[in-house]
Amino acid sequence: MPDRREVNGRVVESLPSALFRVELEAEGRPQVTAHLTPEANLLRLRQGDGVVVELSGGDARRGRIVRRRN
Repeated sequence: MPDRREVNGRVVESLPSALFRVELEAEGRPQVTAHLTPEANLLRLRQGDGVVVELSGGDARRGRIVRRRN
């Protein structure tokens, strides 16, 4: 199983099919495409919301939104 890590990010855009473009708070500010985890599926996210994204070692361009950041 690939290593998973959680990183902070900000929702940049809402995409079709319950996907979101998220800008990560890392050097260079890379963007990933992320979907909501089943536990976070009831969140209503808008542009600019802070989120925690889980990235896997397999594909660093995609992730899962775990929760909203406070």
